[in-house]
Amino acid sequence: MVERGHEVLALAPDYDDKTKERIKALGAVPIDYYLSRTGLNPFQDAYTFLQLFFLLRKLKPDVVLSYAVKPVIYGTLAAWLARVPRRFALVAGLGYVFTSTREQERVTKKLLRKLVSLLYREAFHRATRVFFQNPDDLQEFYLRGLAKREKSVLIGATGVDMKAFSPTPPVQNPVTFLLVARLLREKGIYEFVEAAKRIKSKYPNTRFLLVGGLDSNPGSIKREEVEDWVKEGIIEWPGHVEDVRQWISQASVFVLPSFYREGVPRSIQEAMAMGRPVITTDAPGCRETVIDGINGFLVPVQDVEALAQAMERFIQKPELIEKMGKESRRIAEERFDVHKINARFLRELGL
Repeated sequence: MVERGHEVLALAPDYDDKTKERIKALGAVPIDYYLSRTGLNPFQDAYTFLQLFFLLRKLKPDVVLSYAVKPVIYGTLAAWLARVPRRFALVAGLGYVFTSTREQERVTKKLLRKLVSLLYREAFHRATRVFFQNPDDLQEFYLRGLAKREKSVLIGATGVDMKAFSPTPPVQNPVTFLLVARLLREKGIYEFVEAAKRIKSKYPNTRFLLVGGLDSNPGSIKREEVEDWVKEGIIEWPGHVEDVRQWISQASVFVLPSFYREGVPRSIQEAMAMGRPVITTDAPGCRETVIDGINGFLVPVQDVEALAQAMERFIQKPELIEKMGKESRRIAEERFDVHKINARFLRELGL
């Protein structure tokens, strides 16, 4: 957008000096606003909405594109109230509220889902267009009456830079499984660790890398649990890392046994671009990345046995690592090239 002569303002919470400089280097202007990322505190959220409204009324943008649950809801409504001419929303997965867990039947979660659905409906009815990353989310929002078909566009993944994430030779000895994610139980962390225990009991030299930081989300894994897994020799945990490429380079196979309502997981796209086969769940968003048996394996959600069996196939047939890894790179080039995706995005935005 900057290259096309547009002024770009990047409104986001939690900026630090480093991230501000990165935004400026891209030619955009970073602007802070307050956002409580988790929970629905009416006072905090009202403050966020009003802050966005006054900011947008002052800045007078021609176009607003909102991304992530709360910014999509409050940003779109604030843009409409501030009379921004064109208002776009990007649904990058449905997140915690729409994720099916053992807590699904709790009254509080049901009420929260109803409230968020109501807010989505109000926001999307005032949006110029709503972009979805996967067909499952688009269909669910359409059937729930939250988005109108004529305003909805299946845009696909956000994509990755194929040059920045170029293929590296996969590690085959020892076979190494890598999971990169925020440490939420909905990301399949417990399933990954349980499968690791089973595999290591038969193949003790196998490595399991868990890369990601702790989170404030209600589904966050506790630090003590992760440290216990490390002490037991089940996993290696470097915590949050700025650049995942060195860790993908150490891996044979990328694993994401998520049952979180993903858009299209960026972590899988990055691993595929670097030529890694993938084991993930047959779940919304995740299933968009794997052609089962071609560049990896799809397993049922929360099925530790199926996950361990998929891992064991790579151990017993290590030639699959390179073969399926090459297919991952081919698919990534076809589906997840950020430059191709951005070109389409800009056309849809009319820029």
